Amino acid sequence: MKGLVRSIAVGAALITLLGGCSRSGTEATPPSTDKTNQLDVLSWWTSGSEAKALSVLLDDFRAAHPGVNVVNGAVAGGAGSNAAVVLAQRLQAGNPPDVWQTFIGSSLEEYVARGRIADVSSTYAKDKLSASFPSAIIDAVTVDGKQFGVPTGAHRSNMLWYNTAVLEKAGITVPASGYSSAAFLADLEILKNAGVTPLCLGSKDNFTTAELFENILLSKIGSDGWGAIVRDRFDWNGAPIHAALQELDTVLDYADPAAHTVTWDQATRKLATGGCGFLVMNDSVYGELRADGAEEDKDFGYVAYPGTDDQFLAVVDTFVVSQQTPNGQNALDFLTVIGSPKTTLAFNAAKGSVPLRSDVPIDSLSPYQQKSAGVLRNGHILLSIVHGEAMSTAFQQGFYDGVSAFADSGDAAVFVNTLLDTARGQIPPR
Repeated sequence: MKGLVRSIAVGAALITLLGGCSRSGTEATPPSTDKTNQLDVLSWWTSGSEAKALSVLLDDFRAAHPGVNVVNGAVAGGAGSNAAVVLAQRLQAGNPPDVWQTFIGSSLEEYVARGRIADVSSTYAKDKLSASFPSAIIDAVTVDGKQFGVPTGAHRSNMLWYNTAVLEKAGITVPASGYSSAAFLADLEILKNAGVTPLCLGSKDNFTTAELFENILLSKIGSDGWGAIVRDRFDWNGAPIHAALQELDTVLDYADPAAHTVTWDQATRKLATGGCGFLVMNDSVYGELRADGAEEDKDFGYVAYPGTDDQFLAVVDTFVVSQQTPNGQNALDFLTVIGSPKTTLAFNAAKGSVPLRSDVPIDSLSPYQQKSAGVLRNGHILLSIVHGEAMSTAFQQGFYDGVSAFADSGDAAVFVNTLLDTARGQIPPR
């Protein structure tokens, strides 16, 4: 397993670097509303489906504000690791972008605590966003009664994807709702015996193995256990964590031996072209599969990760506004555009995610997205540890480090000790 996760800790380390360059004690205020003609947008959306979705946001803004020159500062790097470095450098230099992409929850809160981002409550009031977003999402962008970012949509992390033809050729019945961990492991073994790579994994991007473990962990502890983690009441030495680590150990044994050379979108393409049977990752995979020409229910299928049918482990990108921006009105106008029903529908259609607005009709979206939206609206919405939403960046770093250490050692105690040594004393009450 060692080669699979050699880069896993990098992303969280860079986010920690980003936090270290900040200042504290600055009260958040709304941005300047002076009229200017510039807008600098930093994101990490560069894959085929991501770039197409980002273009929706930028093009719709340009159409609404033709006099504004928009700088697309997209930086390649899975889950924003390279973009975090660029952002850290720009913050240190006193030259932040006007708006940038981050995640809801703790990631956003830490920018607020360090005085980096502006209060954008006026956008929520003007556009009535609070009435249309799920309460869990509103809570995750709100600090001391003020809102600090506008989300673009929700990805569901706890998803298992499969290549239909590969499974059928191996004699495997394609998974359906209620698919169990035991059945998944048995099917991985069948694929291995058939000479097929059982599991694609793009661990050149640092979040993928950690996301795999996060999904396994959720399957063992459920929503109540997830709540215990968030409240810092979880027993990291208990039986569920050992069961989750044992399953991770087993699943990684079936992973592509070249995973450490493969990015997440390359792993997705490998699944689409029959290079493996399964892939576990958030539904950014869905947008990429469709961008590559694969057809839902013909070339590929999906189920929730075994044991997580009713959970929506959310990965929610949001755009925040720099406290220092001289282009504050343009930044606020950008948030208005990306939060509008028309733009959010078109964006999510391209991205493979689902709109957060409850007043956006979803009947024009794909069957997968309609099903995902149903879980979002009726299931349990949980925030991700891997993507810095549920816990502090110190805890996130410990989680990444712990998974990496476990993959090297196979020792559950090493995971627990690494996690807690990194995060101890730095986990804020929530």
